[in-house]
Amino acid sequence: MKKKLRIAVPVHPELSTENYLDALKNLGAEGVVCEAVCPADGFDGLLLPGGCDADPTLYGQRDLACEHVDRALDDLQLGMLDMFVKAKKPVLGICRGHQLINVYFGGTLIQHLPCSDCHSRMAQPADKVHTTHAVPGSVMERMYGCCFCTNSSHHQAIGQLGDGLEIVEWSDDGVAEAVKHETLPVFGVQWHPERMCFAHARHDTVDGSKVIAYFLEKCGEVRENGGIA
Repeated sequence: MKKKLRIAVPVHPELSTENYLDALKNLGAEGVVCEAVCPADGFDGLLLPGGCDADPTLYGQRDLACEHVDRALDDLQLGMLDMFVKAKKPVLGICRGHQLINVYFGGTLIQHLPCSDCHSRMAQPADKVHTTHAVPGSVMERMYGCCFCTNSSHHQAIGQLGDGLEIVEWSDDGVAEAVKHETLPVFGVQWHPERMCFAHARHDTVDGSKVIAYFLEKCGEVRENGGIA
C-alpha cells in the first residue's frame, strides 16, 4: 500500500488550517502544519495558504495600503518555499500564497484593489463569486474550460509578474487569477479552492478540488520519479 502524500502547510499555530487540511484529507493526502521551517525532504509538496498581506518591503515598496503584515509568517513561508523550489518539489499557493510565490520570483503586488464585482475585502463575511477566463491551452482551461466562476476574498493582487511565471487565468478586470512556473512544478490561484469543494462545495462556482487534485498529482509524479520534477 502506498504511503499517503505528505503536504507541508506552514502557518503560525493560532491560524486556522482546517479547510486546507480537510480538502487534502478528502483527496487522500496528509496535511502537516509546520510552525517552523522544515526540510523539504520530509514532504511531497508545499501548500501556502491564504492569510494576511505580505510585507511590502519584500518587493521593494513602502507600506501604502496593507491591512495586516506578519513578517515572521513571511519569513516562515518564504523559507519553506525556497527549500521546495530548490528541491524542485510541487508548490500550491492559495490567495496570499499565490501572491507570495510572485514575490519570491521577483514580482510585485498591487497593495489595494477597490471593491468590485470581482473582488471583496478579506473582512467581508462571505466570498464574492465572479467570472474568470482561462488562457487557451492552459492547465486551467483543461480543468474548467475557457470561462468559469470562482470565489474571491482578497484586497491585493499580483502586480509585476515574477521571473519564470506565466498567467493562466484572468478576471474580467485584469487581475491574475492563476499562475504557473514555466519549468518548475509551482502553481498558484488567487481564489480559495478549499472553500469550493467537499463540505464547502458551492452551486455557483466550479469544483475547487480539481486544483488541489492537480497539485497532488504533481506531488505523486515527483515522488514516483525519485524527486525529479
